[in-house]
Parts: sequence; C-alpha cells; structure tokens
Amino acid sequence: MIISTEPVWIAQDHELAALCERLHQQAAIAVDTEFMRTDTFYPIAGLIQIGDGKISYLIDPLTITDFSSLRKLMLDENVVKVLHSCSEDIEVFERLLDVVPSPIFDTQIAAAFAGFGFSLGYAGLVKAVLNIDVPKDETRSDWLQRPLSASQIKYAALDVAHMLIVYGKLLQILKTSERLAWVKSDCADLVINARKSEHYEEAYQKVGFAWKLRPAELAILRDLCIWREVESRARDIPRNRLIKESSLFEMARKKPQDAAHLQRIEDIPSRTLRSDTETLIEIIRNSASADATNLPARLDAPLAPSDAPLLKALKRYVRDTAEVLNLPPELLIRKKEYEAIVRSGMKGGVYTLPERLLGWRFEVIGKGLLVVTENPVLDDVEPL
Repeated sequence: MIISTEPVWIAQDHELAALCERLHQQAAIAVDTEFMRTDTFYPIAGLIQIGDGKISYLIDPLTITDFSSLRKLMLDENVVKVLHSCSEDIEVFERLLDVVPSPIFDTQIAAAFAGFGFSLGYAGLVKAVLNIDVPKDETRSDWLQRPLSASQIKYAALDVAHMLIVYGKLLQILKTSERLAWVKSDCADLVINARKSEHYEEAYQKVGFAWKLRPAELAILRDLCIWREVESRARDIPRNRLIKESSLFEMARKKPQDAAHLQRIEDIPSRTLRSDTETLIEIIRNSASADATNLPARLDAPLAPSDAPLLKALKRYVRDTAEVLNLPPELLIRKKEYEAIVRSGMKGGVYTLPERLLGWRFEVIGKGLLVVTENPVLDDVEPL
C-alpha cells in the first residue's frame, strides 16, 4: 500500500468536523499525540495525529476550538483506535476531550502477544514487522511552538503512517495463534481502568516505607497525600514539584507542630513552605487528633524470608509456562500479583488469585498457580 509522505494539516473547526465525518466510515484509525508535560501535572496537547492507512492527518489543538466531532469519533464503538503504548495518549484525550477513547488496540501489547518482545517501542516494532526505519529524533521537541519544524512534522506524520499496516499484520499473527481475544481483553481493561474514579484516600499506600508507620502516623500520611493529590491537580504542577513523598513520610513520622520544625524536614520546596506551611501544620494537627476509629490499618511489611520458597515456585511455574507459550513472563503476571497470591494464604491457608488472573489468564496460568500453592516444593507442575 502506498502511503502519502505529505500529511494534511487540520487547523480549523470545519476541517476537523469534515475529517471526523469521513473517519466514522473506517473500521480502524491510527492515533497518536504529541504533548508537553515538563512543568505541569496535566499533559498539554501539542498535536494529534490520525492515520487512515493512506494519509496522515495532523490536528492542531492550539487553533481548534470545537472538539465535539473528535470527541464523538473517539467514542465511536465501530471504529477501533489503534495506538502504541497508549497510557499517556489516553491522559491527553482525558484532559483535552474529557473522554477515554474506545475501543482501543494497543500495538505494544499486541506485539508482545505476537512474539516481538515485551515493551517494544514503536520504531522497533515498525522495523521488526515492516523493515522500515522510523526516525525518533524529535521525541523531546517543543510541540507547543508554532510553526513546527519540517522534521517535527515528518516525525509526527510517520508515527501514524505505518500503524494500520502493522495493525493488520499483528491481527493476522494473533488470529493464527488464537491470542487475539487475549489482546482485546487487555486493551478493554485499559479503558475500564482509565475510566475508574481516582481514590486519593489510597495514595498513601504507595509511599515507600509507609509500612513502617503506625496507624496514627499513617493517618497523617494519608491526609497529607490526599492534600498533595488535590493541590497538584488544582495548581497543575507535578506532585514532586509541590512536595516529595519522602518529605511526606518524614512529616508523618516527626509530626512537626510549627514552621520551625517543618523547615527541618528535608527537600520541601521553598515555594511550598512559603505558601502552605500553615495548611500542612493544620493537617498534621488534625490528623494526629483524629478519632481512633478513623485510623488506617498498618500496611503489609515486605514478604518474609519464609515466604521465599512459595514465591520462587510461583515464578518458576510462570517462567516455564511463558517459555512454552513463547511469551514474556511479565505479560502474564505482575510482581505485585505474585505477592498478592502469597499474602492471600497467610490467614486461613486458602490461597486466592488477584482479579486480573481470573479472566483469560486463569486457564493459562491461574489454575497452575493454585496447584503450586498446594505444594510449592514440586518442580513438575506442568504448564496448562
């Protein structure tokens, strides 16, 4: 198929509306975004690329004022949106359009299931599938500048020019190997998870070494983390630009009660100290005096050495199964899911699987993992 090397620039509302009207007739479209996120919490869209398999369209979000047609296209369930490593692109569309595109087909996920390796970059995938070199020298460009340079325009256009051809090749491989349903399931999960409401109340659980804190200290950390999540979004600045997790941990542990003590906590930005000292001290005081019934439970400590045999046995089983299937083990199970299985049996001795392993993964590795938990010293649990 001949693909035009000259992209079409879409800068007016009526041009975007006309393009989207045509694209509703497509079974699939290639989609990519370019954005800036150096000093902001939210990504700032600099360019949106769409390919129909023949032409690359470059949509300028800095001049478009009516995105309703693009929003409708992104939600058209009859048009598959083909992206590569789409998590950041989804954030761009959430911010710009207030929607999560659906359905999506992530070619990075598909490539792993098709045997091209785990977490393969787009340029590497195009090279592997089509033997075409895609330049990546404009990755860190300023996408908010106007006009864009010729090399930026070429780079942006090529990011979607070959994507639908790659998509077609991957579909063929996945249908032959009977793994297309797995890919579609994982891609659907990306949409579901992106649409879930954020729970700031659980942010403290991700802070390093939070498991060392007592419930009263965890209450302080929880409330400080909620404040950081809310304020970083409200001010549109990165979390660490507002305050680092390590500083929040020390504040929860040391409980500073005045400005002088707060200033002794390491790595708190001077701007935050100037504007938020009173607020932070108030949060600490209020959290420290909270009713005992509102205290969070202690977090799980790292697994003990006595858990190592079972953990190793689970990993060995997945590794052997992945080798038989010619798949990366990381595609089948995540590190935290191993730990969740081990922890599930600590009370009562009945092991259970995380929810993600109850879908198509249950038949592939889930059943075998439960067999391993019954006798982790066995070396002969056969891949299912």
